[in-house]
Amino acid sequence: MADNGRRDPLLGKVQDDTYLGFDFGNKKIGVAVGHLETGIASPLRTLRALNQQPDWPGLAKLIAEWNPAGLIVGISKQIDGSDNVITPRMLKFCRQLEGRFRLPVYRQDETLSTFEAKQILFDEVKVSAVKLWDVQDQLAAQLILQSWINDNKSI
Repeated sequence: MADNGRRDPLLGKVQDDTYLGFDFGNKKIGVAVGHLETGIASPLRTLRALNQQPDWPGLAKLIAEWNPAGLIVGISKQIDGSDNVITPRMLKFCRQLEGRFRLPVYRQDETLSTFEAKQILFDEVKVSAVKLWDVQDQLAAQLILQSWINDNKSI
C-alpha cells in the first residue's frame, strides 16, 4: 500500500480503543487485550515474574505491540472491602506502570476473578491441573478487562 500521506481512519479508532488488562500476581501476571468498540476482551498471555519483579521487558514489548489507550489492573480486596496481603503490591504495580509507560492506569475490582477463572477452566473446560497453572491468569485478566469494558463502553 502506497503511503500517500493519509492515515487509515480505522487504524486510529482501533488503537484508540484498545486496552490491556492485567491479573497481577507475585509469580506471574496474566495479560488480556480488549476493545471498547467491539466490547470484547480476550486472553493474551502469561508473563512470569523475574526475581519477584514484573517482567518489565515483556510488558514493554506487549505495550509497544498493542499500543493501548490505557491499562486495566485488577485490584484484589477482602470481601469486606479492606486490603488483603497482595493489595499493596498491586497498587505499587499500578504506579510503576503509570511511571514507566505514561499511560492511564485504571483499577478494577478483581475479587474472586482467579477463583472464577479456575472454576471455568477446571470444571467447565476440563483443563488439566498442569495446564490450568499456565492459563488461569490469562483468563482472570480477561475477566477483569471484560468487567471494565462492560462498565466503560460509553467512554
